[in-house]
Amino acid sequence: MKDSNFLQENNARHLWHPMAHPGTSIENPPNIISKAQGSTITDYDGNTVVDGVGGLWCVNVGYSCEPIKKAIIQQMEQLPYYSAFGGTTNEPAIELSYELCEMFSEENMGRAFFTSGGSDSVETALRLARQYHKINGAHGRTKFLSLKKGYHGTHFGGASVNGNSRFRTNYEPLLSGCFHIPSPYTYRNPFNETDPERLADLCVAAAVDEIEFQGPETIAAFIMEPIQGAGGVIVPHKSFMKKMRDVCTKYGILMIADEVITGFGRIGDWCGSRHWGVKPDMMTMAKGITSAYFPFGACMISENVAQVFEQGDPVLGSIGHGYTYSAHPVGAAAALACIRESQRLQIQNSAKIRGQQLFEGLKALKSKYSIVGDVRGGHGLMAGIELVSNQQDKTPMGANNMAKLSAKVFESGAMVRIGGHNILLSPPLIITKGETDQILTALEDGLKTLTA
Repeated sequence: MKDSNFLQENNARHLWHPMAHPGTSIENPPNIISKAQGSTITDYDGNTVVDGVGGLWCVNVGYSCEPIKKAIIQQMEQLPYYSAFGGTTNEPAIELSYELCEMFSEENMGRAFFTSGGSDSVETALRLARQYHKINGAHGRTKFLSLKKGYHGTHFGGASVNGNSRFRTNYEPLLSGCFHIPSPYTYRNPFNETDPERLADLCVAAAVDEIEFQGPETIAAFIMEPIQGAGGVIVPHKSFMKKMRDVCTKYGILMIADEVITGFGRIGDWCGSRHWGVKPDMMTMAKGITSAYFPFGACMISENVAQVFEQGDPVLGSIGHGYTYSAHPVGAAAALACIRESQRLQIQNSAKIRGQQLFEGLKALKSKYSIVGDVRGGHGLMAGIELVSNQQDKTPMGANNMAKLSAKVFESGAMVRIGGHNILLSPPLIITKGETDQILTALEDGLKTLTA
């Protein structure tokens, strides 16, 4: 371990950080997080705060979970790695595939393809969707539909179906044949519609219009998050995902539910599809599957899609896709331990209770501070606060002010994530009532700083 002086002097000099300008990181070195316990993190200077970010939407069972750590150590000692290519596999991966198919049998999931994380899982789903149609003889079905404001990772496929320009523009041209429909975003939408149910219908109608314009016979899949995370925690009306499922069924389009954030309890249920009463064709998962203790993900495949692959042409149905770390034995062992601990703690119920507490507290802040344009949440432990400099025309709050707010909130005892002019909250699902109050108090200190 290098000493204190080395770490401080070399912070951000040699390491490029995701979603950050390299020059800015050098001028303003990131906070060095040195340890964590439960729902709190401690930085190199000894400041301990409540982690309102949950790492990155992912540390669902909290930090220092002994059963997961123990499972990782035991698997490391027995079999630290072996490939799942070429006719070999491992015990934890077999057991995990069974457990996941049992866990998501209500969604009709019957197969698992393991990956190294969320972006990998999305890439897998997009590729399998195209292959599915080729097996069925529909070679023209290559296009993808997704929602504006949606986030689906950083690979070229995922970036192409992303609905936010800041994740796309610097890397274009991206994958062709990707089209975006309006998001059911009540606070800002092209229809100026403030009724969530009516807005859901308008967005569904826009999807149908795009499908018919493109030609249904050209579209492979529609991908959506049950609740949009990085886009600002945009919660659709309860009818939206069901209606889009009906549209996909009508036109022979596969539905991919991106459950990377919403899976494993965060939404107040074991997955977002169950929360909205929908059976997708595929589900992409990561984050909470191991609570980020090991990089791991899964693409879950429904029984009806699996049958097409398994009973179809032996050449067209052969999966020419995979990752070195697919079905990694240590990752699978971590996932098994995490799922069992999540079920033992019933963290989805905790997410409901603490999520409602957080949401009510945010609504109270909105009533007190005019710079709070909108608050969104109320479905598990996902919440978004949209800040504006002008309420009437909804002018987004500037970046400098957002940085000031973030710094003040940290100083007051909570880590939050800034996404544009949104504050994004996704604390560990084991967070206590007092720790939730601490996040709210720290947020109020930040809002006071800006309004002063």
